[in-house]
Amino acid sequence: MSDIIKYCHTVSISNQSFKFDHVHIKWDKQIHLHRQDFWEIAYIITGGGTRIVGDNVAPFSEGEVILIPPHIPHCWSFDEFTHDDEGKIENICLFFSTDLLIQLKTTFPELTEQITSINKISNGIEFKEHALVKLQDTLRLMLKQNPSERVLSFLSILSAIANTRNTNIVGQPIAEGRNTKKMQILELYVMNNFQNNISLNDVSKFMGMEKSSFCVFFKRNKNVTFFQYLTAYRITSSCKLLINSDLTISEIAYSCGFRDIPYFNRMFKKIKGMTPSKYRESKRHTPPLVGGQTKEVETSTEK
Repeated sequence: MSDIIKYCHTVSISNQSFKFDHVHIKWDKQIHLHRQDFWEIAYIITGGGTRIVGDNVAPFSEGEVILIPPHIPHCWSFDEFTHDDEGKIENICLFFSTDLLIQLKTTFPELTEQITSINKISNGIEFKEHALVKLQDTLRLMLKQNPSERVLSFLSILSAIANTRNTNIVGQPIAEGRNTKKMQILELYVMNNFQNNISLNDVSKFMGMEKSSFCVFFKRNKNVTFFQYLTAYRITSSCKLLINSDLTISEIAYSCGFRDIPYFNRMFKKIKGMTPSKYRESKRHTPPLVGGQTKEVETSTEK
């Protein structure tokens, strides 16, 4: 089970003060759950799916820019339906150390207030409105810049981070307990297998537990049964496809792990309060938000 995730991850930064990383790869080639000693700024250009940041699991869509402080476990699990014409996703990441921030404050006293503000950030945060647009534009600009030009853009990004208060918390640090790691592994298992038929025997065997012990463990940690959680996750995933694809209701149900269409319709209405077709219609008539964002899909849990 421990081989499923790459929990400790080291970013290689040599001969440079920070790392600029641009990837354009197949949707299923992203790194699994990991953490690192560096700060990370992640900009999703193309793609959508589910992300884990610290203690939080949530859907994501293209356009988001997330700041992750050091040591917070995280990953983006891209779905197979949201990609470009080559079947690829695209993102930009910046990695930089706390030592760099300290050096900047020492070298440039004018940056003291801004660096101090950034160092106080302890949660994963998502940027909104004008700050989001500023960061998107600057990160895209860095694609065309040489290393020295990127230094100036990097300082501009730090300034934008320090000076905005329009953010949402998308994940908090977690206690490094044994149960926490088990739940993270289990969440990854669901993210990677929810499209398939999952039995209690399958998931308990994967976790290395007896079925009865697994049921008690899950209920104690999530306050719902495993299959209530799985159903809610599948419904949330179907919401993204209803908004972002032209697949039929039956195709969406099947691709999200439902083999019984009437059951899918019934559970969707129970959790979302409307039929899948009504949900699709209501969301597609909702205007986009500032900065190219789309409204985030609600996450409901059946109880």
